[in-house]
Amino acid sequence: VQLQASGGGLVQAWGSLRLSCAVSGRAFSYYVMGWFRQAPGKDRDFVATISRTSAGTTYADSVQGRFTISRDNTKNTVWLQMSNLKPEDTAVYYCAAKMLWGDAVRTKETDYDYWGQGTQVTVSS
Repeated sequence: VQLQASGGGLVQAWGSLRLSCAVSGRAFSYYVMGWFRQAPGKDRDFVATISRTSAGTTYADSVQGRFTISRDNTKNTVWLQMSNLKPEDTAVYYCAAKMLWGDAVRTKETDYDYWGQGTQVTVSS
């Protein structure tokens, strides 16, 4: 399984970006997906997760109401729509995947087995 994140860039505060994560291989619908981010000098933090069928989503408090995670199992892709961006959202964003039999979400970094390479998001004030 390979994950390819894209869509990062430089944006002004209050702007929007949409990140994409394309997943290679079969059985994408069996993976719970997550987005994490790592700011310079800080640990990698949870951002959002979506269950296999999209029935469940969970967000970090810091992005609740501003970010939306979604997926299309026919396209092997998960997205993170980010709106009302703030300078503190600046980080490298990573997508992650874990094969799961149930339709649950996962919020811990250690829950995930596969990671993308990261895409830089920079928000200027």
